[in-house]
Amino acid sequence: MADLGGIDLNLLISLDALIEEANVTRAAARLNISQPALSAQLTRLRHIFGDPLLVPSETGRGMIATTRALQLREPLHAALRNLEALVKRSAAFEPATATRTFTIAANDNAIVMLGLDLIDRMQRAAGPGIRVAFRGPAPEQALALLERGEVDLLIGTDRSVPPGIKASRLFADRYLMAQRRGHPRGDGPLSLADYCALSHVLVSSGGQSFHGFIDDQLKALGAQRKIAVSVHQYNLAPMVVAGTDHVCTLPERFLSRFAGSLDRFELPFETQTFSLLAAWHPRSHADPAHIWLRDQLFDVVRALDGGKPRQAKRGAT
Repeated sequence: MADLGGIDLNLLISLDALIEEANVTRAAARLNISQPALSAQLTRLRHIFGDPLLVPSETGRGMIATTRALQLREPLHAALRNLEALVKRSAAFEPATATRTFTIAANDNAIVMLGLDLIDRMQRAAGPGIRVAFRGPAPEQALALLERGEVDLLIGTDRSVPPGIKASRLFADRYLMAQRRGHPRGDGPLSLADYCALSHVLVSSGGQSFHGFIDDQLKALGAQRKIAVSVHQYNLAPMVVAGTDHVCTLPERFLSRFAGSLDRFELPFETQTFSLLAAWHPRSHADPAHIWLRDQLFDVVRALDGGKPRQAKRGAT
């Protein structure tokens, strides 16, 4: 590649005007600069191109472009038009014709609660060039993944969203207990003793823990439940519960997806709610494509909430 260190855009714009006008005075007026300033630029251009570019006319009126200048005329003009179009080009994102893959970091709980509706909405709102990839949230790597642009959007709880990035609260949710249809317990309300006597399925990230935050709350009440099965993914728990007499305690929105096979019940004790957030790197905040993606997600949340406005958080708009 040629060394362009001594050339700036203003010099090329000036050369274009000089070739077109073939007159330093008129070209200076067109460029809204002084004639001496343009003459100095012409001197620099002659040095760069190794050619006079413009020579005095034999008639004494104006100047005449050299052969080299005439060779430059069309490609230079075309290049400047392309640069102008590039600068002025609308940054609007057209999902019907665009080609882009959006990567969303989320666990299977978030994918079940929101991802399925998001996939459906994006399929209806975008063309075939738009794809979405879901990957594990990897909380310890979330910030680095967002900074490197490997992840466009993170969907997670307050605990999983790192500081220093933009985030918007999607919704708050609570926990319910679920059991299979026709469970021998029946369908009556739960007492604390009933709840603790049942055999529970727990979701843990590694699938090896038999203790969760619900157990901490039960301990504060002087109670303890029996955990018989530990699974590493949320979507495994409903399958285990639907095929056994085990029960599970999971987010209400998640369990609503399995209403056809599971009965849900209020817990017999108070539990803390949790919030699900969407988070993204500040560099993507004004990206039209990213704005479109966020709008699709926010529209999904509004639809699930019956049109209720979402609550903004941490500088999100």
